Amino acid sequence: MAKDSILTAEDVFERTTKYLNDEHAELVMKAFEFARLAHKDQFRKSGEPYIIHPVQVAGILADLELDPATVAAGFLHDVVEDTDVTIEQLTEEFGEEVAMLVDGVTKLGKIKYKSHEQQQAENHRKMFVAMAKDIRVILIKLADRLHNMRTLKHLAPEKQRRIANETLEIFAPLAHRLGISKIKWELEDISLRYLNPQQYYRIVNLMKRKRAEREEYLENVIEEVRNRLEEVEIKAELYGRPKHLYSIYRKMTLQHKQFNEIYDLLAVRIIVNSIKDCYAVLGIIHTCWKPMPGRFKDYIAMPKTNMYQSLHTTVIGPKGEPLEVQIRTIEMHRIAEYGIAAHWAYKEGKTIDKLATFDKKLSWFREILEFQNEAANAEEFMESLKIDLFSDMVFVFTPKGDVIELPAGSVPIDFAYRIHSEIGNQTIGAKVNGKMVTLDHKLHTGDIVEVLTSKHSYGPSQDWLKLAQTSQAKNKIRQFFKKQRKEENIIKGKELIEKEIKEMDFDIKEVLTPENIERTAEKFNFPTKDDMYAAVGYNGISAQQVANRLAEKWRKKRDEEEAVKEITEGRQINRPRKHDAGVKVKGADNLLIRLSRCCNPVPGDDIVGFITKGRGVSVHRRDCPNVSNTEQENRLISVEWVQDGGTRKEYNVDIEVLGYDRRGLLNEVLQTVSGTKTNITAVSGRTDRNKMVTIMVTIAIHNISHLHKVVEKIKQIPDIYAVHRVMN
Repeated sequence: MAKDSILTAEDVFERTTKYLNDEHAELVMKAFEFARLAHKDQFRKSGEPYIIHPVQVAGILADLELDPATVAAGFLHDVVEDTDVTIEQLTEEFGEEVAMLVDGVTKLGKIKYKSHEQQQAENHRKMFVAMAKDIRVILIKLADRLHNMRTLKHLAPEKQRRIANETLEIFAPLAHRLGISKIKWELEDISLRYLNPQQYYRIVNLMKRKRAEREEYLENVIEEVRNRLEEVEIKAELYGRPKHLYSIYRKMTLQHKQFNEIYDLLAVRIIVNSIKDCYAVLGIIHTCWKPMPGRFKDYIAMPKTNMYQSLHTTVIGPKGEPLEVQIRTIEMHRIAEYGIAAHWAYKEGKTIDKLATFDKKLSWFREILEFQNEAANAEEFMESLKIDLFSDMVFVFTPKGDVIELPAGSVPIDFAYRIHSEIGNQTIGAKVNGKMVTLDHKLHTGDIVEVLTSKHSYGPSQDWLKLAQTSQAKNKIRQFFKKQRKEENIIKGKELIEKEIKEMDFDIKEVLTPENIERTAEKFNFPTKDDMYAAVGYNGISAQQVANRLAEKWRKKRDEEEAVKEITEGRQINRPRKHDAGVKVKGADNLLIRLSRCCNPVPGDDIVGFITKGRGVSVHRRDCPNVSNTEQENRLISVEWVQDGGTRKEYNVDIEVLGYDRRGLLNEVLQTVSGTKTNITAVSGRTDRNKMVTIMVTIAIHNISHLHKVVEKIKQIPDIYAVHRVMN
């Protein structure tokens, strides 16, 4: 790509006609003419006609040999933002495809925002959402940003630094994730020049100082390797690889190294015809010079997520100096230079949408839409994006050998949610390389991670939001709590309404018919009955108001009947019969019923009865293994909970609490349970070598809602990672 020379429209046409057919070449020329007229009275800060910028952008896209719609959009990318042209006009002139691409890179200029930062964040969110739908949007935006960076010298210093910082935070990492190294390196080097000019020019001078000596050294190395390859008849292209300024700066800064301590200042790249030749060349290199331990990387067997493939090795070369060698095929080299753009290149007179082919490798695109839906505002969306997409990455393995990519600093919780939401929600522990670890254990490249789950887990604790590093995991945890709170409020609201109806002495089943509930919800303007229950649960409306409206018909009827009874017979109130176990068999009375101790069902659990031999009916939770795996289905019968009648019967439940052992943790758990006015009937605990503590607590609760309340309180204790109900 030309960095110094300014392309003319004819230069761009010449490049496109080499690979486009006549019809598509005409579309590109038409786009230039349209853009030239739209921008005819506009000039850039440099004083040059504005059309020069769209021409350079289209030229960069033509160098990538992209399809006609993308190159045309390169010419047109600023007409909607900077002229009176509308998207509708572009659609009419060039079709929906070109218009969509232009719209994707057009900023939101018509809306007023509180700050420049907020406006930029909204612009980026719009661009990323468009990019997730069509990758070519970001290719155009990268070409646009690259030319703007090349001409940054014409802007005020403050604006130079702001644009350079934005480029370094967003656009260069994006180019890296898309594998377009030619654009990435140039964006990074130019950004460094404006953000830290002192270090930039210092590194430039240091590299110039021994350039001749390094070039002579590399020529000798290349000559020796070429002779060795000719002996075994391997055809290869060899050349020295220049080290980019920003990568040197990062190593000097992050690793606290001096310039002369950077190993890969000297590098040789070897391009061969086949993968077989790659490994053959590697063997020859290692016989010529001793490899440095820990410096070999096989990106052919395990490619990077941006599709980069190559063999990297560092050897002790001639004169005892470290020498980096990169070995790859011609196709690998093409992808290394142009990344995803190499797969979008226009071939054989047609453009093929290949995004689906790389859907798995570019799965983070799908996550962009998820981030944008979950984020409270554009600023939060951009912060999530920077953490998850633009930080350094680690590569870990599932027990089956699948590779999972995560941001550096990720913990097992992030890994679990990357696999699946339900895996994350049911996580109770993790093993790394076969050893139990805490859930805040930092993962490293090469780790084999196994997540321990339980279907009886009560889900994540609030503490997980502090432990999780990825926005995906945090969003999933927040979704869980949001959904859980609504479900809890629905349960709570329903119980409060039933309690009010019961206190009015009405038959709950008679009053709470589906038709009556739906009718009452409509009268209070709730979309669904669950919304009405939830509103009662969080005190949006009183249970008494709803209960009065639900029982309105029966109250009037009872008032009339009681008026007659007071005159003739007096007052009589029938009360429901008490069941000691709190459970009855549907359609049968006077049966011996007991709650099984294997699963300790409580009111609110989905239950089933099992007819025992001589011991009546034992009641189990429906998910209890003792009944779910039984082959005697004919002995299962339907049972149901009956109303408590105000006695507040208690049921024993065993819960397991997992956390990080610290002084006072057990006491804090017990105090928290007692604070919910819950009796503790048994407690025990143990700590393993990794300081993971397991606390077993048996509590006496009234119903499932009471249990949820206790569990939620425990999960809010710092250093508690998981709480779940256990079976005996």
